[in-house]
Amino acid sequence: MARRLPPLNAVKAFEAAARHLSFTRAAEELFVTQAAVSHQIKALEEYLGLKLFRRKNRSLLLTEEGQGYFLDIKDIFTQLADATERLLARSAIGSLTVATSPSFAIQWLVPRLAKFTEKNPDIDVRIKAVDNEDGSLTDDVDVAIYYGLGHWSGVRADKLRNEVLIPVCSPMLLNGPKPLEKPSDLKNHTLLHDSNRQYWQAWFRQCGITDINVNQGPIFSHSSLVLQAAAHGQGVALGYSVLARPDIKAGRLVCPFPEVLVSKNAYYLVCQQNHAEIGKVAAFREWMLDMFEEETRSELLSG
Repeated sequence: MARRLPPLNAVKAFEAAARHLSFTRAAEELFVTQAAVSHQIKALEEYLGLKLFRRKNRSLLLTEEGQGYFLDIKDIFTQLADATERLLARSAIGSLTVATSPSFAIQWLVPRLAKFTEKNPDIDVRIKAVDNEDGSLTDDVDVAIYYGLGHWSGVRADKLRNEVLIPVCSPMLLNGPKPLEKPSDLKNHTLLHDSNRQYWQAWFRQCGITDINVNQGPIFSHSSLVLQAAAHGQGVALGYSVLARPDIKAGRLVCPFPEVLVSKNAYYLVCQQNHAEIGKVAAFREWMLDMFEEETRSELLSG
């Protein structure tokens, strides 16, 4: 025999209104309008065929039937809230699968992962390297790092950081026999390309340089490879700043020119909408957002 359940949103509105004896305070708690609470209460009364509230001298009072109903259901809501908290507490431990590009994993995530583990020792992070980030949020993945415009349907996407492309090379190349004092000096050097030649084309166009052949130099399939090639003195790369930053900080790479190419894309932490508040997912999301905010602030302070 099927259970006869009332409209649950209406019951939720009734419980809040009965507890506060106020439609206004119930609306504030539920993040809806007072009219919406009133509509839900009316719908519940029509379903039950009973009046649950009455007004007297500007006060909201429960009817005898409303009082009895409230006493019967209030513990149910308390038990439901407690059960949810216990579930979220249990979900704050265990394995967490993170899908990201190999380059982001190598250059940014892996070097910092110990900090997350130190803060969350009960969460076992598993990194899944994927070449197509946009399609990586499968059933076996908890969170993913996407790089794009942020227009993905059906998921929650928290922006981590905007991105710019910067020229980078080895200090050996910078101090070599062929000077790198101005962008036009790149005509004497090998250009290293990340995925395609369009980035260098756009950078030179932005600098007003038209006499350098961008069709020379190797193309690398992954950002980490082009940065490694640059660090080994094989040429000058136009690299993503977030990914290049660790090598710059360590002195393996330097920026010969201040000109940058602003990308329309940004890094996003992505998860399923209904998974965002699960303990381990929420912990990782909060840590990622804090790390990017801290590092961005540090870069601004250091100039």
